[in-house]
Amino acid sequence: MKKHDVAGKKPAQGAPKKGALSAAEQLGLREGQSLELLKALHILTREGAINQDSRRKLKQVNHLLQFIEPLLAKVRDAKGSVTLVDHGAGKSYLGFMLYDLFFKSTQDQSAGKVIGVEVRDELVLRSRELAAQFGFKGMEFLNLSVAASNAALPASIDIVTALHACDTATDDAMAFALSHHAQHLVLVPCCQAEVAGALKAGKSSALQNNPLVELWRRPLHTREFGSQLTNVLRCLQLEAHGYEVTVTELVGWEHSMKNELIVASKGKPHSKASGQRLSAMLDQLGLNEMRSRFFTPLLEKEAV
Repeated sequence: MKKHDVAGKKPAQGAPKKGALSAAEQLGLREGQSLELLKALHILTREGAINQDSRRKLKQVNHLLQFIEPLLAKVRDAKGSVTLVDHGAGKSYLGFMLYDLFFKSTQDQSAGKVIGVEVRDELVLRSRELAAQFGFKGMEFLNLSVAASNAALPASIDIVTALHACDTATDDAMAFALSHHAQHLVLVPCCQAEVAGALKAGKSSALQNNPLVELWRRPLHTREFGSQLTNVLRCLQLEAHGYEVTVTELVGWEHSMKNELIVASKGKPHSKASGQRLSAMLDQLGLNEMRSRFFTPLLEKEAV
């Protein structure tokens, strides 16, 4: 009994017990967000409590949803349905919480679909079980790599997301989005060592004629500069393909060090200027081997 009193400490301090809405407010949940789903995702414990790590995760995903939901609504209003592909879905926190808040009220398959792509078969199986358990008929999970999913998915996709997809998985998701004519991309890049490795490989020759090499001459700076440069090149690549790009902070740095949010929306002509700047940067930084990674209409034309 004593233990129960401790668990109920806040209500005992004069505030009457309230229902699920009060619990949701205390946990920082959004209105209408399913407690049972969050328990099934192990964000909440069986008793409905939350630890500090899960609270950070929940805050980050809920904040990300605020950027994605207007894009979903825009596409659905324009064409009556919307398809979102989440690459590197993992345990599909993003997909499930998005479906719960945006799609749940409309179980009509034609209203929208969320497709999670993940290479770990045990996570895909678990996600399929959860979707069936909660009656989320518009959710689908593919046990595929990003590259393999190209042929398995429709030629046109509305929105592509990649949340903390490691190393080159964000770039693979971008290449998928470009080849599938996605209207919107929402990316939270994670670690990316490919550019840093290329910078390190070309460091000795670059030192002879480029004083800017001091920006990445030391190993720690190589890693940090490589990460920053990767996202700059990604933004230029998207602009070159006709996307309007916004870069912002997802949540406070106290919640995640991998915190950069890239939102890109199609609607502009291909930007020759962005393609030229990207090409010049690759040349000046000794990264010409990366041209196939950061392909643009301009670079594709030059390669013909």
